[in-house]
Amino acid sequence: MDTTPLLNEQEIAHTLNELAARILERHDENGLVMLVGIQRRGADIAGRLARLIEARVGRPPALGTLDINLYRDDWTSVEGKPHIGQSSIPGNVADKVIILVDDVLFSGRTARAALEALLDYGRPKAVELLVLIDRGHRELPIQADYVGRAVSTSLSEHVDVLLNERDGKDAVLVSRA
Repeated sequence: MDTTPLLNEQEIAHTLNELAARILERHDENGLVMLVGIQRRGADIAGRLARLIEARVGRPPALGTLDINLYRDDWTSVEGKPHIGQSSIPGNVADKVIILVDDVLFSGRTARAALEALLDYGRPKAVELLVLIDRGHRELPIQADYVGRAVSTSLSEHVDVLLNERDGKDAVLVSRA
């Protein structure tokens, strides 16, 4: 398997700083924004973004996590039993702008499942999508509002986001079979 580095630790840090700045450009400090990270790596990225926003404005945005495994449209084809994690949505979502955070946007199916899962918690004022990597190849009409890096990939390639919290290092890699 051939692997090409796309982003290193410093580039990921720089990209997350830029994404935090874009969130603050679009939304003032009124506290109506809630970052909701899609488990697993999206939750890690959301946590980092919350710390970056807190460093800029003096208080963190509301922060939640969302497990979408029960909402996936491919769960019947997944080998074995799906791993069910926990969601944690602090407070009421009704008056909030929810920013769903994920590592890679590909087909759009994860974002669709996240929207469905989020609606079980109420009807947000608005929902936006933030991704570290947008690799294209959408199967559903879903686009991110915030994109760290857009890359052209083939369907035979795979984008791996490695984060220190889970993998012991930060890197984004493109693998070819």
